[in-house]
Amino acid sequence: MSSPQDPPRRFFPFGNPFRMLSPKGSDLSPWLLSLLSDFELLLEERLKKLMPKNKEDILTLSWMKLAMDSLCETHNNINTLITELQLPVSDWEEKWVDVYLNISVKLLDLCNAFSSELTRLNQGDLFLKCVLHNLQSDSGEKYLQARSSLDSWRQHVKANNPRIENCRAVLDSLVKSLSLPKVKNSPKGKVLMRAFYGVKVQTVYICSVFTAAWSDSTKDLFDLPVSEKPSWEKVFTEMQSVVNDEIRHMLSSGRTTILKELESVDASVEKLYPMIQDGVDPVEDECFRDYVTELGTQAEKLSQGLDQLLEEVDSFFKLTLSGRDVLLCNLRSSDSISGNADGEDVD
Repeated sequence: MSSPQDPPRRFFPFGNPFRMLSPKGSDLSPWLLSLLSDFELLLEERLKKLMPKNKEDILTLSWMKLAMDSLCETHNNINTLITELQLPVSDWEEKWVDVYLNISVKLLDLCNAFSSELTRLNQGDLFLKCVLHNLQSDSGEKYLQARSSLDSWRQHVKANNPRIENCRAVLDSLVKSLSLPKVKNSPKGKVLMRAFYGVKVQTVYICSVFTAAWSDSTKDLFDLPVSEKPSWEKVFTEMQSVVNDEIRHMLSSGRTTILKELESVDASVEKLYPMIQDGVDPVEDECFRDYVTELGTQAEKLSQGLDQLLEEVDSFFKLTLSGRDVLLCNLRSSDSISGNADGEDVD
């Protein structure tokens, strides 16, 4: 686990790379300004929903599910905006295409890493089911088997996932991509790039929170500076500050894990383990049964939460993959049309 002295991850001391070419009123028509405004207002509302009403909600699986669902909505909105802009891929500058393809493949890598960690954690439920099954008996042998399963569960959930460890390098490269390419002669391109900016900031930040949750390290948590131009800047900065401060507080307090549902299961295990190890005193029998019931309840909450979050991550993966496929298909189609036109000219 990272030490509490880890400094906030601020990038590029030589200047803010998030400067972008702000659309000027003289450059954009009222229609384009309206499209951009609508997109940014929706993003602002979505970020407001991620502001936790209670700090205890941060890094619950339900909050993480909400965050991933928010990303899906934002990426759906950017696809809608592209359609509304009537900006066919054939009109995209090559560097826009490169930015999109480069980012999308990194997002797919992150989704695969997140899915692998959720699946790994959920596999630990098999150990807990064995524990609960064996504790239904009063046999000393069954208690020994339950204790062995608890040991296995502890080792399983504390094991490092190399895929999560690799997320840091992917996120670092995504942060560098937040410096947008300049757009000179395309008002529609300016709107698209500014909208992409918001999509990327939200995506990088949420992915950094997920990575920090599973690595238990503040080194994976970002403090992203944001241009003062977008309407969503204030809401994002406030939400980022609240969430980051609470995560750093949790990590500095020495918790074994900062994922709330996992922590609840771990607390139940800590209550049961000494009683299984030393034998259950008849006087403590009722308390013991209450602890067994509590473990079953917390384990079920954890399993259901992991399943639901995995579904959201899978949805985001499919959305990212389909968007990438559509772009590539359109590019091939444009190249084919261009090639036919060139052939006709030659003839």
